[in-house]
Amino acid sequence: MSEREQHTPPLPAPSLWPIGFAIGIACVLVGLVVSTAALVIGLVVTLVFGGLWVRDLAGKRPPAVAAAPKPAMATEADLNATTDRATFLSLATVGVGGLIGAGVTLPALGFGVLPSFVGDRVETKEVDLGPISNFPEGQYVIATYLEDPDLGEVTRRTAFVRNNGRTEAGEPSFTTIFSRCVHLGCPVQPNGPIDEEARQEVNGVELRPVLAASFGCPCHGGLYDSEGNRNAGPPVRSLDRYEFSIRNGNLILGRLFSVGDVDGTGAKARISKYYRAYPGVHVDGIEKWLYPIPTPGSTS
Repeated sequence: MSEREQHTPPLPAPSLWPIGFAIGIACVLVGLVVSTAALVIGLVVTLVFGGLWVRDLAGKRPPAVAAAPKPAMATEADLNATTDRATFLSLATVGVGGLIGAGVTLPALGFGVLPSFVGDRVETKEVDLGPISNFPEGQYVIATYLEDPDLGEVTRRTAFVRNNGRTEAGEPSFTTIFSRCVHLGCPVQPNGPIDEEARQEVNGVELRPVLAASFGCPCHGGLYDSEGNRNAGPPVRSLDRYEFSIRNGNLILGRLFSVGDVDGTGAKARISKYYRAYPGVHVDGIEKWLYPIPTPGSTS
């Protein structure tokens, strides 16, 4: 055996920690798109295997070779110091590389996938639609208004409002549907005659009674029933709705929210309420996890 072969240190034993660390990173990336649960699991796996990997690297020392001659001036302390410096540089390189990679990828991933989970969190200004006496019980009224008069026509909105009477608890009940299709955001039209002669304007809000048996989108054929449930066409959920309140006898529209489906009608309806999602985004069912990315389109 040659002298060179005698002094060649053996290779370190293979480790499974890098493989587990890589699997954890993959779970994190998949979880950002698919599921919060997968994201949490991926973070746990990454931290556990990353910690074990670092501990393994820090604890390793090259085995001493008895037959290897030592330089005359070298001491055991010099050899340990050299080993410690090499380990430190290896860990520092891995750490700096990880920080650079996270700084490059995390912002892009955040902008790309977070909107599908947090929805549209822009606050909607409250709008006073006037006295509730302007809304006949059991009939829809088309309410058209400027959400922000200071900005003008670009904030013009339309809501389909129906007075449902009172709930079993004696509270006023209103159906307040937003007039934008949840496919791509096109304007939805009521399917029924509009009573233009009964048109009135109250504090800048235009009110027109309509006999709406259903609602339709003329752009791509979306069809909704009288409660806003999807009946046909490409829409993926029910029409969005407004929160509402009654103040001094007036009907006040609040922020928008998305609806999975509506069970029942009028004051007895049970609404599956979710955060306001973009058009084309599922809010419930398995499709929420399979198709979380928002479809580009208008949300106003």
